[in-house]
Parts: sequence; C-alpha cells; structure tokens
Amino acid sequence: MGKNLLTGSFQLMKSLNRSVILNLIRERGPISRAEIAKVTKLTPPTVSNLVKELLQTEIIMEQSLGESSGGRKPTMLTLNSSMFHVVGLDLGSHHLKATLTNINGKMIKKESVPIPVGVTKEDLLKLMADCVNLIKNEAGINEENIIGIGVAMHGIVDVEKGLSVFAPNLNLQEIPIKEYLEEQFNMIVKIENDARAMSLGEQWFGNGAGVDSLVSINVGRGVGAGIIINGKLFHGQNFISGEIGHMVIDINGPKCTCGNYGCLQTFTSGPSIAENAAKELRLGQQSSLATLSEGDLSKITGEMIYDAAVAGDALSQNILAQAGRYLGIGVTNLIHIVNPKRIIIGGGVSNAGDFLLDNLKDTIKQRALTSSAKETEIVISKFGEDASVMGAVALILTELFSTRGN
Repeated sequence: MGKNLLTGSFQLMKSLNRSVILNLIRERGPISRAEIAKVTKLTPPTVSNLVKELLQTEIIMEQSLGESSGGRKPTMLTLNSSMFHVVGLDLGSHHLKATLTNINGKMIKKESVPIPVGVTKEDLLKLMADCVNLIKNEAGINEENIIGIGVAMHGIVDVEKGLSVFAPNLNLQEIPIKEYLEEQFNMIVKIENDARAMSLGEQWFGNGAGVDSLVSINVGRGVGAGIIINGKLFHGQNFISGEIGHMVIDINGPKCTCGNYGCLQTFTSGPSIAENAAKELRLGQQSSLATLSEGDLSKITGEMIYDAAVAGDALSQNILAQAGRYLGIGVTNLIHIVNPKRIIIGGGVSNAGDFLLDNLKDTIKQRALTSSAKETEIVISKFGEDASVMGAVALILTELFSTRGN
C-alpha cells in the first residue's frame, strides 16, 4: 500500500459512520458485519459498503470464520495491527524518547537519545527526524506502513499549528515541529503538551480507560497536568491548561524558573527534591546520600534519593514524604477546581511510589472539602516514565479512531 492511499485513508475516516465502525472493530474485534450493524443501528448494506472501503485501505482485515448460530458462518473483522504502526516522540529536558507501536498501542521498539546542551531549534528538529529514522530502521518497518508521528513536548504548545511556542527547559521558542516533520516524512504529525498527551494515553490504553473525568499529573523536571472533562481533553483558551507546576503554594517560597516564587514545582519536581536533599546535607544532616554521591552534592538525583529511602535512609524518606505532602496540597486544589473521578500520577518522580503517594493521599484526606472528595481515586501511571511517549502515540490513534472529537 502506498503513501497516498494511506494518507487518503485519514480523510476517509473523518466520516462519522466509518469512525464508529473502525473504533468498534478496535474495541470489540474480531467482530462480524452483522454484529456491527446491530450495535451501530446502521443498515447491513451500509455496514457492508463502509467495511468494503475500510478493507481497501488495509487498516482492517478479514479473519477466520466465527461461530454461527445456524446457517453460514460469519466472516470476522479485525484490525490489521501487524501491518500499520505509529511513532511517538517525547521531548524532555535532557532526552528525546522515541517509541514505535502497532495500531493497538503495543510497544515494539523504544529508544532514548540525549539532547545536547544548548541545542538550537534546527538541531533539535534534525535530531527528531534522525530519531524517527533510527527507530524505523531498527524495527525494520517500511515508512509507508507508519500512519503518523505523535509528539509530546514540554512547555507551551499550540496544538492547532503544531508549534512548540515555548520550551522553557531547552530555552527555545517557536519550533515548527509539525511543519518540519510532515515535510520530512509526508505523513500526519500531531503535537501536544507532554502532560496532556500523557492524559490521553492513559485514557486510551492506560489507567484512565473508561473514565470520563480524569487528571494525569506528570511529575519530572517540571510538573504539568492533562485534564479530561466529559471524555475530552481540555486545552484552555491559550493552551496553558494544566500548568499546575506554576500554582503558587507558598508566596515566600523558593524562586521558580518561571520567575515567580513558591510554585508547586519548586517543592515537588525531581531537581527540587535533589536540591532539597543537598541543602539538608550542607546544614549537617546525616545521610547515606553523602556516600552515594561521593561527596559531590551536585551528583544527587531523585533516583539516588529513592534508592537511599528504600535502603532505610531517614533523610531521603523525609524528603520524599515532604514532596508528597506538597504535591497533595496541589492535587487538593485541583480536586476543588476540577473534581475528577480519578487522578493519575506519572513521570520520573512517580517512581518514588509509596514514599510519596502515601503522604499525598494523607494530605488530600486532611484537606479536601467533602468526604467523597477525600476519597478521590489516586493511582500511579500504567506507563511510569513512558507515560508521555505513549501519550504521543495516542495522539495519532485518536486522530484515526476517535469519534469523540478530542
């Protein structure tokens, strides 16, 4: 199948009835034409015609015969998941992650490459293209069998233009990601803020499945949230919805990278946790971190603190507990504003597990307004540090399958 037909198939799917059928096959396949007609209330001839068109794009395929209740056995329809693939990219502060999945979201290949210090816009775009080629070639996948590239990007993103408006951790602005990658690869490219992408990924095939109101919080070098209301991703008027890392928790707190003081991420992000540990050691606190860092406090990382906490280091346990309490305050504020059914915690800091989560939950129980709000579901991301890159994949699957208009 050539690129033109594959690209054209996206336009084909824009028909509501085709999208409904395709999504039904994704969710319930293998499924017969008769069952599709029954579920969708479309007439059998209409279903047959639409299925015929979908078969021509090769996005679906006929499978071995199903069970019959009498008479001729029905032909079953299923996604052609082994043929078509999606590339997801996650642009963090220091690394660019890439993954290749099938159209069911199953990860086939994953790579992570460092982003050079002081990278330019041009260099970053080329690095992204190189990463796509790397993962494609490693997996032995033909480019014409990749249906699109999803990009999760930290900072402010204009999803309509496919533009990284401001990537604060790279100190870059106005990066034309969609335009560049579409020109390089002649396929659909979708770009989204990393936390919002994470939320979409959790909704599609993670711990947010079947939940219409949820918030996913990405806690890494920064803190961001993706908010889904009534099954739809909420962007806000200027694409800054979910920037909870810049919710002020303490007006007399430390200075944040944004220029304000006491932002949530100055207490809960990976770098701030590491800096807090280094500060306590300088003040004379005893900890195995002094040995683990070989006396160089700048080497202390969130992972190191977690390892020390597991080994019983009291300072490390206290630092993670404090970060959990501050995050709990931020999450409580979020519950009072959005009141979601479920909150999902992902990103590197989420690896701290119960050291952080128990204190987060305790804080919510102390501070939330009502008994039901106190019991808001809090879970760890299904994908951990891969939550945003899987969200990037979901951007393309949403474009292909969704009838919800996310």
